[in-house]
Amino acid sequence: MSKKIRWGILGCGNIAHLFVQGLKTLENAEIHAVASKTPKKAEAFSSKYNIPNYYCDYIELVKNPKVDVVYIATTHNFHFENSMLCLNHGKHVLCEKPFTINSTQAQKLIKTAREKELFIMEAMWTKFFPCIIELNTLLNKGIIGDIRYLRADFGIRKEPDFDGRMQNPSLGGGALLDLGIYPVSFANMIFKTTPLVIKSSCYFGKTGVDEHSSYYFEYDDGQMAHLFSSFISQTPHEALISGTKGYIRILDFFHPSKMSIKLNDCEEKIIEKPYKSTGYNYEANEVMNCIMDGKLESDLMPHKETLKIMKLLDEIRNQWGLKYPED
Repeated sequence: MSKKIRWGILGCGNIAHLFVQGLKTLENAEIHAVASKTPKKAEAFSSKYNIPNYYCDYIELVKNPKVDVVYIATTHNFHFENSMLCLNHGKHVLCEKPFTINSTQAQKLIKTAREKELFIMEAMWTKFFPCIIELNTLLNKGIIGDIRYLRADFGIRKEPDFDGRMQNPSLGGGALLDLGIYPVSFANMIFKTTPLVIKSSCYFGKTGVDEHSSYYFEYDDGQMAHLFSSFISQTPHEALISGTKGYIRILDFFHPSKMSIKLNDCEEKIIEKPYKSTGYNYEANEVMNCIMDGKLESDLMPHKETLKIMKLLDEIRNQWGLKYPED
């Protein structure tokens, strides 16, 4: 790229800090503005990362003519509203996962972005890590034969906070949208098709959101996936991909630095693919490359994949009867 891409940041939570730390490692990136509805947060964030402009109103950021693309790091319930605000002011968008609360919102955003000829992408950072790029290369070569089974989990232990983001239904809380989206997205990457059978179960907490939940998918020719997420119990964050010639095991599959391969009758082999900085730099770099190339979507995280995953999440929630105000 021959020019700087100037970023705006909406929201100053923990994930925004990690994203900006990664962004600062990219020589073609310039962080031009940040906004938070809490003025002191915006000012402190701006000072910490030497960002020249800060605002306490999102509209002021998107009106800044020097901002090329906006990273949206607000709570789930605001993703649609904030993304639409950016698109309507001519800004490209990278929106944190989940892209929206439901697939209807996702379709509207994608339609608007295409009509306005603007780039938009869901920030599913997992897809861009060197280890995941290598994994896809190996799977495409058939290293473990025909893939038959996937198991993936993402469970963390959070202390109860009934007004906090994860337990508040008004903020799009619940294990599925916050954590379960990772194994669901990973399954989509591995099998590359919509499951024929979707079965799920969940445990509802006091606030009415799923505190932990499991998902079982069946695909063509008997392929299966067992997936799990939780914010009340810790799990290994492991993905196991099993095929006819062996298996691949990945710890911290949503941001891995190595994987092990065990082929039938062979010793286990470790492949290390360390990542730089916080890892958010890889998805940011993809966004900038796409914008410079005049693309409206990423080949690695295309619109159709985001829509497919959002529809899967909708179906799972429908099975539980879990609805959010936006539904």
